[in-house]
Amino acid sequence: MPNEENKIRGVIERISGPLIVAKGMLGSSMYDVVHIGDIGLVGEIVELKDDTASIQAYEETSGLMPGEPVVCLGEPLSVELGPGIIEQFYDGIQRPLELIEQAAKSHFISRGINVPSINRSKKWKFDARVKAGDVVEEGDVLGIVQETVVVEHRILVPIGVKGTVKSIGGGEHTVEEVIATIDDNGTKHEVKMLQRWPVRKPRPVAKRLPPNVPMSTGQRIVDAFFPIALGGTACVPGPFGSGKTVIQHQFAKWAQAQIVVYVGCGERGNEMTDVLLEFPELDDPQTGHPLMKRTTLIANTSNMPVAAREASIYTAITLAEYYRDMGYSVALMADSTSRWAEALREMSGRLEEMPGEEGYPAYLGTRLASFYERAGRCIVKGKDGREGSVSVIGAVSPPGGDLSEPVTQNTLRVTKVFWGLDANLAYQRHFPAINWLSSYSLYTQTLDEYWDARFDDEWSGLRVEAMSLLEEEDQLREVVRLVGIDALSREERMVLETAKSLREDFLHQNAFHEVDTYASMDKQFRMLKTIVKFHHAGMEALKKGAPMNDLFNLKVREQIARMRYLEEKQIDDINKLENVIKEQISAIVPDVSAEGGEQNENVA
Repeated sequence: MPNEENKIRGVIERISGPLIVAKGMLGSSMYDVVHIGDIGLVGEIVELKDDTASIQAYEETSGLMPGEPVVCLGEPLSVELGPGIIEQFYDGIQRPLELIEQAAKSHFISRGINVPSINRSKKWKFDARVKAGDVVEEGDVLGIVQETVVVEHRILVPIGVKGTVKSIGGGEHTVEEVIATIDDNGTKHEVKMLQRWPVRKPRPVAKRLPPNVPMSTGQRIVDAFFPIALGGTACVPGPFGSGKTVIQHQFAKWAQAQIVVYVGCGERGNEMTDVLLEFPELDDPQTGHPLMKRTTLIANTSNMPVAAREASIYTAITLAEYYRDMGYSVALMADSTSRWAEALREMSGRLEEMPGEEGYPAYLGTRLASFYERAGRCIVKGKDGREGSVSVIGAVSPPGGDLSEPVTQNTLRVTKVFWGLDANLAYQRHFPAINWLSSYSLYTQTLDEYWDARFDDEWSGLRVEAMSLLEEEDQLREVVRLVGIDALSREERMVLETAKSLREDFLHQNAFHEVDTYASMDKQFRMLKTIVKFHHAGMEALKKGAPMNDLFNLKVREQIARMRYLEEKQIDDINKLENVIKEQISAIVPDVSAEGGEQNENVA
């Protein structure tokens, strides 16, 4: 950063909402951070022409006047990385909301307040893992700090630094104190726990890995039919009230991720308030501690400055990459990217750029891709070959539930999983309201191989057959609407009954039930296998002349419906249902040999 004398100083020429046009900015660079006006509002340069800079302000600009000073800091918008990120509530540009509230003495963010993103006075106990004389490279673990009871914060050699450790100190340190000195052929590097990284620049990795390991979520419709891989990307579009936020809460709580980054991007204030109040109260089933002990929240509500909303998802993905570099699997929930795109559209309009479809900028797809492409599973920098991942799940709120609008369509181009939420399912109280006929996952084939290896090559066959039954049911329901259910054959009626069982007993899942809220893959496999086994046995019984109503009203069907309420330690009971199915179906199948004997006598 340049010193105080060398900073570029201009003056405000024009103000249009969050857009500031400043003169005298020759020498500034794109995306440099600036301080605007006498009050020192934070902004970022988004357009340069000669000595004129267009700046998007991250704070409310009312009261600013032309002629006030603009100071360029000479560095891009960056986040602070170090111990103290977990359990924090940040705004879109990583300002801690609790500290802002204390400084402003108000529940609203006052303008011009600058507070450190990470506590400068708190001392952390640093446990060194290397010693003087060791040769280290970028990404190596220098030492460990216990950030929370469940998160071990690994202090890494900064990107671009390598050499011989000349000194390293254990004990308690603040984030700004030097903990190690590294000599790189005569160049001395002082390493602190606090690092900075530009939010729009992806952090480098050693090697990208294929997405062939599933990220289990405990949600049956997701894991069984539309799975997401570790380091994968997913899109959750849906209209108001269809359950986007609850689904993301479920993923945060149950997904196979060690760190959770939740960004509320332009959501309603009361909804974000619920998140801020609920997350500290949620018990983490994986650790037994509060979920916040491995979570960081970024809140940028709809009444906050629009430009900070545009920056919030870059702040979130950079924090996620930082913990990925430590070797953690990170789940990032963005709710919702539609509000982020609206901020992009507003800033583009004020810059007088040529609008694209529905007024969104022509580069909407590029910006979305630059965000989602930072997800992935990889070998991170460092000699120990640590593996880390960032999985991104982005909610989309299309106006009126119209999935053909630009944000949804551009998101689908870059994400590999589509969980389409259906308002009709939500109105029927079927949750998660993911439509099994319109959703898809491009990871399915790869992950089928993973689960087939675990479940004796039975998994993919079960999943394909169950999906086929649901698709056949949709076609038969059209016939029923036209000519009535009596037009269907006995076998077609059996298909409808099995599909109903799949929908109500397997796909429907109560997020607020203490047992049904989560289902392990072992439980899901046994549940699905039992439903399909009943279908096969029922089809055979109907061919042998079993009464259809007796078959549909068997007592075992109630036991099948209650499988989802069995605890994980009771899932062996599901296997016992196979014998019960055989016994009860055998009791209603007519004795074919006896009937055949009677027929032969009559013929004689």
